[in-house]
Amino acid sequence: MILARVVGTVVATRKDPRLEGKKLLVVKPVAPDGKDESGYVVSVDTVGAGTGERVIVVAGSSARMAEGCKDKPVDSAIVGIVDEVSLD
Repeated sequence: MILARVVGTVVATRKDPRLEGKKLLVVKPVAPDGKDESGYVVSVDTVGAGTGERVIVVAGSSARMAEGCKDKPVDSAIVGIVDEVSLD
């Protein structure tokens, strides 16, 4: 799992039919202290996340086990909206 921040959306009018009705969001990985890390990822939203929110993202086989993603061509899925991060 990674922490990320939603920074945008992706609109794809032509895509695999199994992705119809799925919201695609662009996320930027962040460190636990909130600082941006390198790169961007397009993730399927399974929790109703919005722009600017910190989220939990899973990838690979874990993404395909997320709600509504079984048997779909998904490699990254947003599975949680982060309320708070606490480092001890």
